[in-house]
Amino acid sequence: MNIDRYINEDQDPKTVERILGKLQDMLDSGELVTYIAVQKKPAVTLLPDCIVLTNKRIFLCEATNLGLSTNFEIFNWADLKTITFKEEFFGAKFTIVPTDNENLTVDYIPKVQARKLYQLAKEAMEKQQSQSQVNDKISAVIEDRELNDYQSFKLQPEEEPVIKEDLIKVEEEDELTLKLKKLKTLFDKQLITKDEYESKKLELLSQL
Repeated sequence: MNIDRYINEDQDPKTVERILGKLQDMLDSGELVTYIAVQKKPAVTLLPDCIVLTNKRIFLCEATNLGLSTNFEIFNWADLKTITFKEEFFGAKFTIVPTDNENLTVDYIPKVQARKLYQLAKEAMEKQQSQSQVNDKISAVIEDRELNDYQSFKLQPEEEPVIKEDLIKVEEEDELTLKLKKLKTLFDKQLITKDEYESKKLELLSQL
């Protein structure tokens, strides 16, 4: 395991190696570790806490049980409201503010690491916010198109049957009128009797 890229700011190599080993089975597909900050107290720090950034999440890692286990607080970038850090005499306090949880702080982060941590975390959060805004705009466009398609689809079936029914009605009326006129013509020319005329007329009118 190559840890050189994660110990550029004087991070403890053993802690970095231990955390990377634990994270191997926790990372999602396409998720990459981008930075690791390691706690360094004024006295000897046997089991330092650390903060790990990936392109998708932030991990707060606390060593417990004499280093045999680790507590992980994990947040997606979209779950964070903001991040802050405060430089003190010994190192810096780095704080994350989740949208629906209490603030979490890791102290005694070396100042140079805290600055780098803040820079990279801020960039990741801004990228996430930008992507969310793009996704929201895309969703709004899709919803508008679906609504327009639905309205167009809805109006068309209501209009068409009315038009078709009117045409059929007109055609039926024209055909009946023609038959009645033809029947009257036959009667006027005395080609049929009055009884035949009346009988046939009643028959045609009964079709209405």
